[in-house]
Amino acid sequence: MSSNPILAPFPQTRLRRLRRTPALRAMVNETELSAANLIWPVFVTEVDGADVEIPSMPGVVRYTVEGVKAAAERAARLGIPAICVFPHSDEALRTETCERAWDPDNIGNQAIRAIKQVAPDLTVMTDIALDPYNANGHDGLVRGSEILNDETVECLVRMGLAQAEAGADILGPSDMMDGRIGALRAALEKRGHKDVAIMSYAAKFASGFYGPFRDAVGAAGRLVGDKKTYQINPANRQEALRCVARDLAEGADMVMVKPGMPYLDLCREVRDQFHAPTFAYQVSGEYAMIEGAIRQGWLSRDVVLESLLAFRRAGCDGVLTYFAPEVAEALA
Repeated sequence: MSSNPILAPFPQTRLRRLRRTPALRAMVNETELSAANLIWPVFVTEVDGADVEIPSMPGVVRYTVEGVKAAAERAARLGIPAICVFPHSDEALRTETCERAWDPDNIGNQAIRAIKQVAPDLTVMTDIALDPYNANGHDGLVRGSEILNDETVECLVRMGLAQAEAGADILGPSDMMDGRIGALRAALEKRGHKDVAIMSYAAKFASGFYGPFRDAVGAAGRLVGDKKTYQINPANRQEALRCVARDLAEGADMVMVKPGMPYLDLCREVRDQFHAPTFAYQVSGEYAMIEGAIRQGWLSRDVVLESLLAFRRAGCDGVLTYFAPEVAEALA
């Protein structure tokens, strides 16, 4: 017997009966979306004159430290529980050794402290990858044409510890190096940061949807080659599940699928198979397509809520989305 049998044939069963009025539809609504399901990614710049709208992400701006404080206060007012900081560093100060990535006073760590000053109860999430500080735009150290794994992990641990000491609540390793979750968890425990959570970018694919993000953090023009030796082939489902299993075994508290909407099948499978808190990132390319189509008049703004509801229906506990403040206002 089917697990979802229709017990009576038409006309005894008319599925439209429960769609007839708003009240009936609300009574049988299966999926809820609230501000509590949102994480707002924000870009913070240290470059004079760079606190402007990002051309490939209309409506999204890079904030100064003062600007991100105002954004944090807005998030808190709207009931958005978390804000995720992405740094836009001075290109002239980017190096191949990436030492600014773990500088306590880099722009990312300044932003963490500033947010905690004005919104101490707001959860602050960070990004752990070397690309914002890397002269060649990669997430890891580069030797020749090789992205170094173990040497990069050492740098990422130092970066994560600096963020934890600045006051971050959730660390988000997005680099996709092997072994970095275990190394980071061990270092956090050793340094007294046992309560700092890790949301691993566990299933991060080598996607074409990241282009506007690379513009936003200033990595696009610097990237040499591609990231296919460390990000997952979009064709590979089983490999993605193995990455999730590994990161949970190494101490990740939460896992993420990235990008979002093109990978909803993975969101559902990760949630059902591992029963761990599961998030997805509605990435810059997804945002740009939706917002661009809305501004052209090809779509209505209703699709924003619909797109986020799809993540919830697919099993996600939350979504990183640039639409977070707009959606929180609409839901309120």
